[in-house]
Order: sequence, then structure tokens, then C-alpha cells
Amino acid sequence: MSRIVLKPGHVQPVWAGHPWIFPQGVAKTSASPESGDEVEVYDAEGHALGRGFFSKKSAIAVRLFAQDPDASFDRKLLLTRLSRAHALRRSISLVAESPTSLSEETTGYRAFHGEGDGIPGLIVDRYGTALVVQLGIAGLARHRDMIFDVLEEFFAPQAIIERTNSELAQREGFEAGAGIMRGASVTALGLSERGLNFEIPLSLGQKTGFYFDQRPLRKRVEQLASGRRVLDTYSYVGATGLFARRGGAKEVLCVDSSAGAVETGRQIAEENRLEVKFQKAKALDFLTGEVGAWDLVLADPPKLAQSRAGRPRAMKALRKIAALATRATAKEGLVVISSCSAAIGAAEVERCLALGAKDVGRRASVLERVYQGGDHPVHPAFTEGRYLSSVIAFVD
Repeated sequence: MSRIVLKPGHVQPVWAGHPWIFPQGVAKTSASPESGDEVEVYDAEGHALGRGFFSKKSAIAVRLFAQDPDASFDRKLLLTRLSRAHALRRSISLVAESPTSLSEETTGYRAFHGEGDGIPGLIVDRYGTALVVQLGIAGLARHRDMIFDVLEEFFAPQAIIERTNSELAQREGFEAGAGIMRGASVTALGLSERGLNFEIPLSLGQKTGFYFDQRPLRKRVEQLASGRRVLDTYSYVGATGLFARRGGAKEVLCVDSSAGAVETGRQIAEENRLEVKFQKAKALDFLTGEVGAWDLVLADPPKLAQSRAGRPRAMKALRKIAALATRATAKEGLVVISSCSAAIGAAEVERCLALGAKDVGRRASVLERVYQGGDHPVHPAFTEGRYLSSVIAFVD
């Protein structure tokens, strides 16, 4: 097995629990590991720091899955991590006591969140009796069958579906799996969230099918929506808009550029007996024509920055979005701006909001900040894990 030795100045974050090792932090490498190989990591004095998967072409050389160099990625380790992940979600009353059972209130959630749950690159989302899995690195792809075996044993799902991003897989040097890998044939993913029911066709390609990470924002919007006219841009299937309507909004319009998402949203609204309007349009095009027409405006664009290198361009784009969203907000209304890019946190969102509001002659005052839900945990040493930030602001 190859041994990775770190440079002295790059040890502290790893020792504290940061799971990524970058190429510039590597002093030397024994042997010649290939992508997907397990490697041991040490500091310059020979102290063990852990074991992880090596990536030959990635900007991240090693992703650690254990701080014990003698650990191996096997059934026992995966079962241990799954058990801890379930206990974490049970501690916030999100899941049922047993992983083979479902909560009566919420049957859709992120069951395993990569680095936050101790195995970088492994994403498992639960949709009722189905699991959707994403494998983010070559090391996990090598163990695909074992991973699915353990997931079947732990959750007893009716189906396991893989939706690994093909571009990511190509960059990491492995073949992406797609479609139903185990169990029954399904054409849609069903879930309940706090009393609302959703059915997402497999043909919709956003992430694993739903945005579980925005659950806290959906709940807060529902609390704020009473009596307001609500505009939900970049709405996907309109989950936030539906909760706003249930919260007493007098009017809700969801806008998205995907015809499939808009049609699915209409069907979901009808099945939940909620009067919500949907419109197919690009968010920026629609917002351009809106001036002070809405009491609560939401703008949750797709990922704008893939890395810190893309931050300046992304912040320019978010500033424009914030300007148009703020202009569309009525006097003494609320605007919500979100970023799902780790490179653009709450501070950057607030800066874009301040500048965007000023660009259109408005003033925004930040009232609250909302982050990803507890089923997307973050190791305190891994700041990159805090990727989702939403800012709720008063506009005058």
C-alpha cells in the first residue's frame, strides 16, 4: 500500500478532521498509486493521520475515510458509518427508530452525506422505500456492489437507484452507474415532507430528484407567508411555494425554466389540493419585468461557483439576481437569496444583496440566515461542507 507523507504546514487541518488532502500538501508518495487505491497518510515525523482513497487527476489527491491507518473500506466500516448517520438523524427527530422503518411525518431525507458522515463522495437519499445513490470517487466505484449489498441490509429498500454524475465520474476516472441497480422497477420517487406529498419522475434530472437540503427554509417560508403574495423563482417543482401556500399566502407563483419541473409541480400542487400557479420561464427574464409586485420573493439559483476560482464571476451573477429580486419585492416586503456554492457563503450572499439592492435604489436589512438541514451534517474542521446559505431580508 502506498504511503502519502504530508508537508509540515499541511498537517493541522487533517489532524483536526478535515478529510481532504490537496496535491500541494504532499511531500512524497511511496510507490505509484492509481485512482481508487487506498493509501495511508502520515506527517513528516511518521505519525499516522489516516487512510483514504487516492485520486490521480483530481484537485483533491486523497479523501480520508478513517483516521486509523489500519482501517479498510469494508462492510464493517460502512455499517458502522451508516449506523452513526442514522443515530444522528434520529437525534433531531427526523427518522424512525429503525432504519428499516419510516417516519410518519417525513419520508424523504438525506440518509448519508459524504464527508459529513465520514465517507467522502458517498451520497444516499431516501425516497420512502427507495434509495438514490451517488458515488463521487473512483474508490467508491470499485466497491459499488459491496455498497449496494450493505445498503440493502441496513435499510431493506424496495429499490436502489444510482444517479452518479457522468461528468464528475469522467473527471475522477471511473464509469458512472445510472438507473435501477437493485430491487423493483420504479418510474417515480415518492416522499412526504411535513404532511405534503411529492412524486418526482425519474426523468427529472436535478441532483437525486429533490432538494432535501432546503427543508429548513421551506419550513421558515411557510411561517412567514401568511397573507403575502409569494414569488418563487428557480422553483424546480415548487416545494417552497407549496409550503408558502399552506402557510396562508394569498397568491403563489412558481417560475422555472424546466417544462418537466413546471408540469410536475402543477401535478403535485393539485394532488395536495393547493392553489399554486406555475410558469415556464427563465428566472432572470421573468424578474426583469417585475417591479414591487410581490410581498415575498425567493431566488434560489443553481450552483454558480464550482470552486473559489469561480467566485468573482459567480458573485457578479448573484448580485444581478439579488438586484432583480429586490426590485420585484414590494415596499416592506421580504426577499430570500440563496447560494448552494461553498465558495459563496452567507457573507458573500449578503454582500451581493447589499450591492444588488443599491443598484436598483432599494435597501435590504438582513433578518435571518438559514442553512442546510441536519441531514446534511458538517464536520467542524471541514468548512467546505457548509455549502448552502440563504439570507432572509426586509426590503424598503
